[in-house]
Amino acid sequence: MRPNLSTIYLTLLAALLCQLLPWSGVALTIRPDFVLLVLLYWLLRAPHLCNIGTAWFAGLVIDLATGGLFGQAALAYALTAFFALSYQRRLTLFNIWQQAAYVFALLVFNQLTLLILKMFAGGESPGWGYFYPCISGIMLWLAVILTRLGIQGHTDQD
Repeated sequence: MRPNLSTIYLTLLAALLCQLLPWSGVALTIRPDFVLLVLLYWLLRAPHLCNIGTAWFAGLVIDLATGGLFGQAALAYALTAFFALSYQRRLTLFNIWQQAAYVFALLVFNQLTLLILKMFAGGESPGWGYFYPCISGIMLWLAVILTRLGIQGHTDQD
C-alpha cells in the first residue's frame, strides 16, 4: 500500500490525541513522544510526503497544545527530521536492529535538544528520568517494526 497525505495526517492526528491524553504518575514520566515517533516513521518511509516542514508544523502544534515555549518543540522536531532525512536512503540497507538504534539516537537527540532549550529558558535540570520517554519510545518503535509495519529493510536470517 502506497502512503498518501491523508494517511499521514490521520496518523499524526491520532498521535497528537495520544500525546494529549490525561497521563498521570509514572505513565506521564515514561510517556513516549507519539507525534515524534509517527513523524520519524513517515519521514523514513515516505520522505516525499513528510518532510522537515511537516515536522516543524507538528512541533508548533505540540507547542500550542502543551503550552510549552512557542517554537521549542518545532525546532527540536525540525532538527531531528533533518538528521532523520540525511540518512534515510542508507537506513533501508540496515537491518531492523540497526534501524532501531538509529531511531533511538534520534529520540535521544530530540530530548537533548529540548533539554538544552529548556535550560536556556531558565529551567532546572530534570535528571536522568527526563530520558525515560526515549526508552519507552524505542520499545513502541520495535513493537511497530516487529509487526511488519516498519520501514522496508534487511532482516537477519538466523
